Amino acid sequence: MHAPPGRRHPHVVPTALPLLDQPRCALGEGPVWDAGRGVAHVVDIERGTLWEVALGERPSAVEVLRTDAPLGAAVPAEGGGFLLAAGDRLRHVDARGATVDEVVLVPPGVDSRLNDGKVDPAGRFLVGSMANDGRRGQERLWRIELDGTVTVLDDDLTLSNGLGWSPDGRTLYSVDTEPATIWARPYDVATGATGPRRRLLSIDEGNPDGMCVDATGHLWVAIWGYGQVRRLAPDGTVVEVVDVDAPITTSCAFVGPEMRTLLITTAGQPDDSVEQTATAGCLFTVDLDVPGLPSRAWRGAGPGPLGRRGSPPGPDPAGTPVP
Repeated sequence: MHAPPGRRHPHVVPTALPLLDQPRCALGEGPVWDAGRGVAHVVDIERGTLWEVALGERPSAVEVLRTDAPLGAAVPAEGGGFLLAAGDRLRHVDARGATVDEVVLVPPGVDSRLNDGKVDPAGRFLVGSMANDGRRGQERLWRIELDGTVTVLDDDLTLSNGLGWSPDGRTLYSVDTEPATIWARPYDVATGATGPRRRLLSIDEGNPDGMCVDATGHLWVAIWGYGQVRRLAPDGTVVEVVDVDAPITTSCAFVGPEMRTLLITTAGQPDDSVEQTATAGCLFTVDLDVPGLPSRAWRGAGPGPLGRRGSPPGPDPAGTPVP
C-alpha cells in the first residue's frame, strides 16, 4: 500500500501524472527509450505484449507484438527488431515480430520464467529469472556476451529484477525483489569482468522492483506496493521520492529528447496487499531537473548460441573476476 502518513522521506518531487488511458497494463514493466526513433517501449508481462509509446503534445501507444508467454523484457536490437525475454527463453525477432533465433535459458524441468533485463554499456544483455512455484534462493542472473555465449553472474536469487550501471560503467546495480535487496558490484565494461557483490541497501517499506540511473549516479527505484519511485544516492541513502497514484509501481526509465522525463510503469492486476486506484496499470511521467543515462540497443545479433534454436546454452561458464 502507499506509505503511511508521517513516514514520507523529506524531499518529495512533483507527483507523477498519468500519460495515457491506454495501455492499462496488467503488469507493466521494462521501459526503454529508443533515441534513434524517439519512442519508448514498455512490456505488459502478463499479457505478453510490447507497446511503443510516443511522447510529446499528443502522446500515443500502439501494440507492436504479442508473445505466447509472459514477456519479462524487450530491448531494441542494433540490427533491427527486438530481443525478448519470453517465458523460459530469449527470442531475437525482426521488425515484424518473426523469430530469427532463440535459446532456452531456464533449465528443463525448472518452474521459472525470465524477468527483467537490460543492456549494458557495451551492448551485452543481462536478464534474470523468478520462480513460479515459490522456491527461494535458486534463481539466476545471466549475461549474453557479444559472441552469443552465456555467463551466469548470480545463481542464488529469489526474484531477479531491476538493473543499472553507474555513469562510468564501473558499478553494476541489481535488485532481488523478494529479500528487498539492492546489490552493487564492480564491473569492467570492456572485458565484462565482475567483482564481488555487496549489499547496497535492504528496504523495509515495500519491495524494490525495476530501476534506472541518472547522470549524477543516483538510482531511481520503483517500490512495489508503495506507489513510489525513490531516488537513492550511490551509498543507498534515500534523497527524493516521486509519488505515483498507483500502488504497484514496477519500473522506470529516463525518456525524451533531453532525457529529463521519468517514465514509470505500474500494474493494474488485483493484489490482496494493496487497494488499487483508478489509474492502476497506467503509464506515468514526471519531469525532473536531472537527466538520465540513455538506454542502449542489444549488439549481439550475430551468430552464436542464440542461433541454436530452442536448445539450452550448456554448462554455466564462470564469470571472470575484476582484478
